Amino acid sequence: MAHNIADLFEHAVDLTPERVAVICGEHRVTFAELEDRSNRLAHHWASRGLGRGSHVGVHTRNRIEALEAMLAAYKLRAVAVNVNYRYVAAELRYLFEDADLAALVHERRYGDRVAEALPAGVREVLVLDDGSELDCAGHGATPYEAALANSSPERDFPTRSGDDLFLLYTGGTTGNPKGVMWRHEDVWRTLGGGIDFMTGEAVTDEWQQATEGAAGGGLVRLPAAPFIHGAAQWAAFGNLFACSTVVILPEFDPDEVWRAIETHGVHVLAITGDAMARPLIEAYHRGGYDAGALVAISSSAALFSPAVQEQYLDALPNVVLTDSIGSSETGFSGIGVLSKDGRRTGGPRVRADSATAIIGADGRPLPRGSREVGLLARSGHVPLGYYKDPDKTGSVFVEVDGTRYVVPGDYARYEDDGTVTMLGRGSTSVNTGGEKVYPEEVEGALKAHPDVFDALVFGVPDERLGQCVAAVVQTRDGAAPAWGELEAHARELIAGYKVPRKLWLAERVHRSPSGKPDYRWAARYAGRHEPDAVRAGAAQRPAASDAAERTT
Repeated sequence: MAHNIADLFEHAVDLTPERVAVICGEHRVTFAELEDRSNRLAHHWASRGLGRGSHVGVHTRNRIEALEAMLAAYKLRAVAVNVNYRYVAAELRYLFEDADLAALVHERRYGDRVAEALPAGVREVLVLDDGSELDCAGHGATPYEAALANSSPERDFPTRSGDDLFLLYTGGTTGNPKGVMWRHEDVWRTLGGGIDFMTGEAVTDEWQQATEGAAGGGLVRLPAAPFIHGAAQWAAFGNLFACSTVVILPEFDPDEVWRAIETHGVHVLAITGDAMARPLIEAYHRGGYDAGALVAISSSAALFSPAVQEQYLDALPNVVLTDSIGSSETGFSGIGVLSKDGRRTGGPRVRADSATAIIGADGRPLPRGSREVGLLARSGHVPLGYYKDPDKTGSVFVEVDGTRYVVPGDYARYEDDGTVTMLGRGSTSVNTGGEKVYPEEVEGALKAHPDVFDALVFGVPDERLGQCVAAVVQTRDGAAPAWGELEAHARELIAGYKVPRKLWLAERVHRSPSGKPDYRWAARYAGRHEPDAVRAGAAQRPAASDAAERTT
């Protein structure tokens, strides 16, 4: 059996060729049409010498052609490479060269940046029309539709394998982008429906998803994040494998999301944490939209804070909320089903599966029930490593007692009920007076205040403490909460030593297109502006009351 992305898609095509596969605005394609166009693109690339192992960059916003390009690459046993459409020329140049691109598909609007960054090794460039007027002839781009028009629609490709490569570039919170390498079967088992998220049961064969999806009507899913993010790609792929419709929008706009939900009867909305959840729930209240078809909202890859969850539970009581944890390196690591009876504070808390562990200070898995903070780890279907970075691979992928784990650096702890609470990436934790403070926990406390729209928490140098906890906060329009009020509110939810000692107010907190926090931006912002508030004793060791809170 070939647990391969292209094969899994083709099984759905064979069973439901006339069912609508993808909707984007007024444009929609059936499974047969998506198959036809991706076959044509694959044949065009094959005629240019691309094939197994060739790397193809996809530099677009969310649009049907982005899915066509990814599927076409996998049909050839080539490798699709996600390109962040917000990158400037210098960042693109690094990515293009590091990823060893042989071909590129890009929207016309990015032509100037592409022309400046394109390395000599890229031998085939296709340009997608997007309504802009840029002339892309200077870097040898061929119109995308012309390439398809002159190619064969036949499905006559080499036999594929579950060992074929899936490559996902992730910017992370620090450093240059890095490519995470997965086998097709491993990433499908982790993110694409090869293992049921809720039950943990494995799909028995490569036809099961398509067969079950064809028999039912399928769930219409809308991934709101951009395809530069793995969670959005796999929300789409998983639906396609199950003969189900995917609705996409070129860029995230909360009102457009609700209009699409209303128009197309979307059943499942996939988001990435508060950066999408907050503007979405406010647009819902403002616009009076009909979300009657919606049965589930799933958040992943970014903090979905308890205060925001409560707004959804109050406004949409019949909708199931799920919050999953994971990363580009671990994929899916656990899921939490949220209800009004289980309200809580702190970082994301999920039910972890048997492949998830927490590694303690001695380098060994902690027993479930331990309250020690450790590093989240995952075994089983995990990536091969980082592309062209054996040193990084060796430090993140480790073997314990014969079991291979990926340990990307996220701190976590077991709770008394057996669930796991995520505390944040170790590289962004704040060491203040010898105590570790994890940003996501503090951010969740700040965002529980009704006047706070968004917040990023990080460490700044402090003479006595080494670092002190700091925050950049975006308040709601027209709100101006006093620092004392925010401090008192935070102290009700977290220990005093975790409460920010320095505060900056910004018009907008900067995040990545997928909603992930940009801590480098926060540090730069703090370095260029005087703080709007400094907590008394910021340059002193924690007060006795803080120490008492730590012991309790």
